[in-house]
Amino acid sequence: MRRPLAIGLAALALVSVAAPGSAAPDDRRRDFGRATLTGFASLPAATFVPGSEPSGAALGTAPVNGIVPPFADQPVQGFSGVLRNADGTYDVLSDNGYGTKANSADFTLRVHRVGPDFATGAVDVLGGITLTDPRGHVPFPLTRPDRVLTGADFDVESITRTSDGTYWIGDEFGPYLLHFDRAGRLLAPPVPLPGVFAPENPAGRANLNSSKGFEGLALSADGRTLDALLEGTVAGDAPGTLRLNEFDLDKGRYTGVRWTYRLDRPEHAIGDAIAVDRNRLLVVERDGGQGADARVKRVYLADKRDRDHDGTLDKTLVADLLDIANPRRLGGFGEKFTFPFTTIEDVVILDDRTIAVLNDNNFPSSSGRTPGAPDDNEFITLRLADDLGADPRVLRRR
Repeated sequence: MRRPLAIGLAALALVSVAAPGSAAPDDRRRDFGRATLTGFASLPAATFVPGSEPSGAALGTAPVNGIVPPFADQPVQGFSGVLRNADGTYDVLSDNGYGTKANSADFTLRVHRVGPDFATGAVDVLGGITLTDPRGHVPFPLTRPDRVLTGADFDVESITRTSDGTYWIGDEFGPYLLHFDRAGRLLAPPVPLPGVFAPENPAGRANLNSSKGFEGLALSADGRTLDALLEGTVAGDAPGTLRLNEFDLDKGRYTGVRWTYRLDRPEHAIGDAIAVDRNRLLVVERDGGQGADARVKRVYLADKRDRDHDGTLDKTLVADLLDIANPRRLGGFGEKFTFPFTTIEDVVILDDRTIAVLNDNNFPSSSGRTPGAPDDNEFITLRLADDLGADPRVLRRR
């Protein structure tokens, strides 16, 4: 969600054989070099779902970055996961709302469908689905009697979609894995991570800080497993190390295979993780700064094969989001473009050399672009300086 992280993955079980689309076992790549901005679009911060329910009552009535809560409708904000659709639109997951369980009970959890227009720089909101539990799969009391899920029930921070069109979503309050159908209805009870408990989890003594659950959720290239990456360090683990857990979709359980991602610094956080091929993932790593205080906003290629044998995922810098070339001066910015937001929580592969990155604007709290003004939901595309060598199945995924 909105916090710092790091990268490292200690393999309990690793396979060194190259898979289709993966780099050869002896390929040791250097950093990619400077990425180039190829598209810019933004959704204004004060965008709301028409005719929806009031929200933000727990924020009080004092202005926040010039925005006065509460709101007559549900804001379209907090993008913490993105999926690309075959028609050129994208599904984006809003997080729990306003940052905590206590202040988000009137924020309904939702997957929005958006369409960026890079010619005009606008983003259209085309619809979406609200997440619900009509069949009573959640074993604890929900906020609403109609079983519409809210930000006081789950903090949804990562999303992927399987070949049957259903969604798997990672939560931070458990942390749990949640399985929804195409209409946003929960299909099964939340799946807890064995031995790991956030403070909001009623089932055990907390050994993970609040809002440090599943921030990254990567569907494997063959579609058989999920890699679920925590945002925070489990108590007793080395500072700045994050657990990456493998989950078998057919069996509906964790396999016991786990790797370790090491952050550059313990105070960093990850923002997203998606598969590139059998062995590699793209991971967003960031500090907690915004605007002029932002120092680290990066996209790494993380490799499970651990060629340097340090017990953690190997990391290659793919894009420095604070130093992006902008020769066409897209978005009205200069030749150097920066993405200086507190939380950058969305990355998706468009082709073997192009990625899209989005921010979570923490509406109305973040002001990384203009001090004192709420951040928009920005949507950028980047041309990388080198090919990813991604699995063709990942490149075809919609």
